[in-house]
Formats: sequence, C-alpha cells, structure tokens
Amino acid sequence: MLELASALLSTLTAGNRLAVATVIGVDGSAPRALGTSMAVDDEGRVIGSISGGCVEGAVYEACGRVLASGEAEVCEFGFTDADAFAVGLACGGRLRVFVQEIGLPGARNALPDAVRSELERARDRHPAGLALVGAGDAVEVLAARSDAVASGARAQVVAELGAAVQAGRSVRRRIECDGETVDVVFLVSAPPPRMIIFGAVDFSVALSNAAAALGYRVTVCDARPVFATPERFPAAEVVNQWPSDYLAQTPVDERTALCILTHDDKFDIPLLEVALSLPVAYVGAMGSRATHDRRVRALLDRGLDRAALAALHSPIGLDIGASSPEETAVSILSEILAVRTGRTGASLGSTEGPIHRSSAVEAVSEF
Repeated sequence: MLELASALLSTLTAGNRLAVATVIGVDGSAPRALGTSMAVDDEGRVIGSISGGCVEGAVYEACGRVLASGEAEVCEFGFTDADAFAVGLACGGRLRVFVQEIGLPGARNALPDAVRSELERARDRHPAGLALVGAGDAVEVLAARSDAVASGARAQVVAELGAAVQAGRSVRRRIECDGETVDVVFLVSAPPPRMIIFGAVDFSVALSNAAAALGYRVTVCDARPVFATPERFPAAEVVNQWPSDYLAQTPVDERTALCILTHDDKFDIPLLEVALSLPVAYVGAMGSRATHDRRVRALLDRGLDRAALAALHSPIGLDIGASSPEETAVSILSEILAVRTGRTGASLGSTEGPIHRSSAVEAVSEF
C-alpha cells in the first residue's frame, strides 16, 4: 500500500474512491512479497500489481465487490495447485489478500487522518509504516504515528511498528499482550538504501548504473576529480574526497552497502579499517586472491581482529564467470542481494523449498 502512496493520494484528490488489495500472507512459491498492493478505482482503473500477473483478474473482481459493498474482504488464492491455476497462480503457492475501500474525508470508508499522514510520508520518501492487525477475517489498520489505541495489544503493535519502520523492512508477527493474541503485518516504506562505491573506475560506472536501477541511492567517492565526475556517473552523487575521511563522516545504516573498487592499498587499507567498524549491511572489496591476502595481513597488522575481517566479502561478488564491467556489476549485486536475504546464491535447480520466500517474514501464523 505504501509503495503506491503517490498514485493513491492523487486518485483520491481527483475525487475517486479506491479498493486497495494488500498481500498479508505468503505461502509456498507465491510470486510477490508480503505487503505488495494493487488498487482499483471506482472507474475501473488499475494501480500496481499484486502478483506479477498471476491473480490480477481475481483480485480485480474482489476490488469491484468491495467498491460496490463498502465491506472489506480477506481473500485467499491457491489452496491447491488446481485452485491456483483457476485464478492464474501457476506457481502453485498461496496468497492471502486483504481488500479494503478508502475514500475522501466525509465519504464512506474515509481514509483516517493518521493513515493518510503515513501515505503522505511515503509519497515524500520519508520513513512510514502501517500495521494490518488480523482477528479472524477482520483486519484493522493502525498507523505508525497513530493517536491513542484501544488496548494493550494495539499499543504494543504501534510500538513494534515503530521499530519495524526504523529497521526499514516489512515483517509479519504474532503479538501476545494482556491475554490477547493478534497477527500483524507491518507495512514499511523506507528511503532508498545507500550504496557507496569507492573508486572511479569502469567497473564503478557499470555498478552505479545497475545499483540505481535496483533502487539504491548511489554515491561514488574518489579523491581524483579528473576521474570522478558527474558526467561519467550520471546515476550517482559524486564526491571528490579521500575515501576513508568521507566514510568516517557520511551517514550509513544497517542497509548500506559499501563497495571498494579502488584497487590501491593507500586507499583500501585505511578505508577498510573504517568500513569494518561500521554497522552496515555489506562490505565488499575488489581484487585478486593475492590482493585479498595482502589486505588481510595489512589489516591484522593495524589491529583488526579476525572477527571483524569475517564481515569482508573479498574478492567481491559471486562466482558466475563475470568478466566485463557490466557482468561484474551483476556479480556484485547478486552477492549483496544474497547477503541481504540470507540466501546461498546457488542455482535454484540445485536447491529445495519455496523459490519466493522472504527472510523478513518472522512468524508462521496466518491471518
């Protein structure tokens, strides 16, 4: 829902009502992530996609029913492979979808002010969060900056939603408080994660373009202004500064990826010393195995311990046979994604279990 914030608010401002369908449960090889939304307005126009094409027809019909009745629904698609094919869910997984109507102030199912505020924050690329609280087939929507809530459990939901917003990820949890148990999906919209690339080389050009396409806010840092120019890196912010000095003073967080492509010890060693002390998602360094061994020895000599060095991904990237800058960008981004999701990077044909599963789903319960 939050990923569609701009379009939803524009449609409401134009005077239309909307039915918004949001994935609140994922089981098996369902194709889209928890929290993904699709909306249909009262003129039949579609915003977004809930399954990459698999169940759009069935969800569209559900949205039409909700727009006609004003009553929210919880729908389930794909109980069995046969049922899945009936609605187009060819992967055989299962989706549980909450469909609700939202309207203008004063209209039926008017969007609450607190929920509208979260949509506005998401539209403006600020951290935002909503909680879908399940009780049977009913779902209640709470906002991260909600006013007073009715019960201890809902107060705890709002508190945990704040923590999920700070962490920058959507999750599903079961919460128990004061004898009440509720199943909750926390929907989170966070600013784009940062990728900082050190070294203005050809590989950095390819990596910055590819990372920007994946939604990263990219910075390229190099102390040599002749190589690090906005014209050469149109998809990135360009910083001409000594790399370790820049990293020591720029904001990073647990979603930040640091890619060190400088290939020069006078930059790499002090930079890695800083990088490996920071609470970031990923630190990778380009170079041969001999270069890696030399760096490790130098860092140990500077007082880093083996535990800190264990966080270093070097040589950078997955072993996919990459050679060109563009192929190497795929290798690096694949490793970052695998690290982020806790996956192996192995061929799907050699693995077992659901293809589409999220490490962010932290409860086995369903609404």
